[in-house]
Amino acid sequence: MATKEFPLVPEQVQPVSTKYRKIQTAIPVPESIETLKRLRDIEPRSMGGQPPIIWDHGKGCQIFDAYGNMWLDFSAGVLVTASGHGNPKIAGAIASMAKRGMYHAYCFPTDIRAALVTKLTAMLPAPLKNVFLLTTGSEATECCIKLARTHGLKVGGKQKKVFVSFEYGFHGRTMGAQLAGGSAGLKSWMGDLDPSFVQVPYPDGFRQTDTSFDVFTRTLEQKGVNPDDVCGVMAETYQGGNAAIMPSAYAQALRKWCDQHNAVMIFDEIQAGFGRTGKRFGFEHTGVVPDLAACGKGISGGMPLSAVLGTEELMNMYGPGEMTSTHSANPICAAAALANLEVIEEKGLIANAEKMGKILGQHLPKIQAASNGKITHIDRIGLVGAMQFTKPGTTEPAPEPAWQMVWESVKRGVMLFAPVGVGGSCIKINPPLIIKKDALLEGLAVLEDVAKTL
Repeated sequence: MATKEFPLVPEQVQPVSTKYRKIQTAIPVPESIETLKRLRDIEPRSMGGQPPIIWDHGKGCQIFDAYGNMWLDFSAGVLVTASGHGNPKIAGAIASMAKRGMYHAYCFPTDIRAALVTKLTAMLPAPLKNVFLLTTGSEATECCIKLARTHGLKVGGKQKKVFVSFEYGFHGRTMGAQLAGGSAGLKSWMGDLDPSFVQVPYPDGFRQTDTSFDVFTRTLEQKGVNPDDVCGVMAETYQGGNAAIMPSAYAQALRKWCDQHNAVMIFDEIQAGFGRTGKRFGFEHTGVVPDLAACGKGISGGMPLSAVLGTEELMNMYGPGEMTSTHSANPICAAAALANLEVIEEKGLIANAEKMGKILGQHLPKIQAASNGKITHIDRIGLVGAMQFTKPGTTEPAPEPAWQMVWESVKRGVMLFAPVGVGGSCIKINPPLIIKKDALLEGLAVLEDVAKTL
């Protein structure tokens, strides 16, 4: 998570001019300071955590400001713009729906909602069958929690309400999502926590080196949890603060455990879904299918839309009007999502993510080696990489060099978002899925050069 603000003091930087990058002013741009300061004055401090660059427009894998600068985007707007910025098919779908005057419909049926859920359900492996469209990732994970708790009470009575998730996990910023999250700092505002929300270690091979499923069962036993009281288990396919996919053997053991104890198995696919991992869904790497999956980010190409994918049994527990959302399947967002999914298929972006991801995987060790020991661990799945900055020989966060690397990269024309994960000490690399080899190599070369300065 962001824990500091980047400075609003313009720095003279070495000019950059390549096919994919152009920096010709001081950074941040002097003319932008007034606007940046106004935003910091009138918005919550929490909005000030990203590099102080005023985005003006985008095209493909590039971000532009209004002052002649151009960045190669390694952020994808935090893993959202899978099809790139300004995709004409997505922009056209948005404009066409707006011209119809159809920019809100609540839960009244629309043809675009029917088309989108039809498209999504056609992608789903059995027993997933139903789709519930929402607005944000938090809304989707909250819905999954609600369905798991409802199912638990239905089949096991009032004691079957324990909800298990993972340490260092992130599922959103609403109350239920943060109760399920694995960061104590993010839920300190709640005071007394709900004891029915329990976390166990995530098998990432870094902070938790023992990736056997025995850790799961042993931790529940140590915490006094009766397995038959567990209503659901929710895990990110890979955690937001890293890029380590849940090991297949662990996921398969978890699937078996959930079946044995009649607990709902949930994958949070908000980052991993729709091609980012080199497969349509991240859980395809594990050889199991969850009972529920929460999706967002890459589903829509940039518009606020999320989805819960689930079994017919779970999704139909609530009757008409009992599980809705004011902006569910907003027609403009639905049109954008449908166009985005079509672009992902038509342009072969899932295959490109796997192909470009292999190149990313080849170069991450080079960046690590250049970092003078500052980068202590790397992970990669598909077209998402993670570089962990910790104190040597430990897993204790070292956020300062991580922030320095982000800022120096931005000044050289590669756009990254602020460090995330434990202590704000992980840098994520996740360009749009449309990126070409020469652009990817250019950006990775910049990161390697920056690493040498740490």
